[in-house]
This record gives sequence, C-alpha cells and structure tokens, in this order.
Amino acid sequence: MNRTCQIDFYVLASPAQSAERLACRLAMMAWEQGHKVAVLTASEKDAAALDEIMWDFPAGRFLPHGTGQENAEAPVSIGTDDKELPTGRDLLINLTDHAIEDPARFTRLLEIVPGAEQKRLASRQKYREYRAVGLEPSSHKIGK
Repeated sequence: MNRTCQIDFYVLASPAQSAERLACRLAMMAWEQGHKVAVLTASEKDAAALDEIMWDFPAGRFLPHGTGQENAEAPVSIGTDDKELPTGRDLLINLTDHAIEDPARFTRLLEIVPGAEQKRLASRQKYREYRAVGLEPSSHKIGK
C-alpha cells in the first residue's frame, strides 16, 4: 500500500491557548466533514481530561466520542497508543510529544504545537522526523 498522509501542524501563539480545546474544535470540524477521528494523548490522565472537555466543548454542541476499544464505534475516539486505536480511523490528532510511526496509516495527521517552549522543541523534532521519511508537513499559526 503506497498511501501518503497529509500532515498539518497547528501552532498556538501563546502558552495560554489550550491544545485540548483546539483538538476538540478540529475533531468537531473533521467529524462534520465525515472523517472517523482518533485523538492520541500522552497518558490515561490526559485522555480522561480530554474526555471531560469534549462533553462541554464547544458550548451548546455535542461531539460524539469515546475512550478505548469499548467505544470503537464512536465517531471520535480518544486513546493513548496509536497502535491500539479502533480500526477505520482516517484522521489522527496527535497531542503527544512523539512522532507517529507509519503516518500513512491515516489520510490526515494533525499535530498541535502548544505555546510552551519545551513542547515547541518536541514539535520541531516531530516535524524533522516526518520530513526525514519524505513527508511535507504544512503549518498553520493559530492566533490569540
């Protein structure tokens, strides 16, 4: 299979901006466009926090989601291991500090770059890793 993956880095302007809220916004837009979305977090604690945010954000809307394999049918799935995400996901939102192995498993990969400098360094490394395997990530600045 010789698929390519469109990778987009969303760069937050300041540390005060929430990567999790942006992930919710992007997941909502992707779901509304018919994508099956997965959101990857660094830990179970982060997954639980994102799950809570998705119940209330965006205000007045409902983003159908679930965590783990028991909610594999939910349009948006939250997980901590990209190899254990439910099958059939075509768009991945990565909230971890690590590049995704074999990103071509997905049609799109969205990387969120937090405003904190340490997180920016990790994102720069991910950008280099994707370029090293022949992918051409795009970047988008997200204002205040």
